[in-house]
Amino acid sequence: MPLQRRLPKRGFTNIFRVDYQEVNISKLASLNSSEITPELLRQRGLARKRNKPIKILGVGEIEKAINVKAHAFSRSAIEKIEKVGGKIEIIGRTASTDKSGEEPPAPSISTEKANDSADVVESGDKETTGEDK
Repeated sequence: MPLQRRLPKRGFTNIFRVDYQEVNISKLASLNSSEITPELLRQRGLARKRNKPIKILGVGEIEKAINVKAHAFSRSAIEKIEKVGGKIEIIGRTASTDKSGEEPPAPSISTEKANDSADVVESGDKETTGEDK
């Protein structure tokens, strides 16, 4: 047997992958609550693991307006919830779900850099004529 078939397979494991617990909209409709939080989902048994963030998926239909708080939403779930008049709120990752336990720093743009780029754009707007050459 050739050497490449005798050796074990090796692959890539992404250490930054976020593994979500999925909850469908059809399950949210069966809760009969106007506000749905991760604590309520865990209490009712729809999300069992405490260390995984929750993602709401758009499988199923919903008839009444509800307010949903979760870590992530699919596009179809956002459309369906807002179509019936509900609201979504994306909550941040807590220390139990975040590997580092710290919030990432917010990106900041220096005003000096913004002004310098504006000067470059203004100087590029001037037209040159053949007489300058």
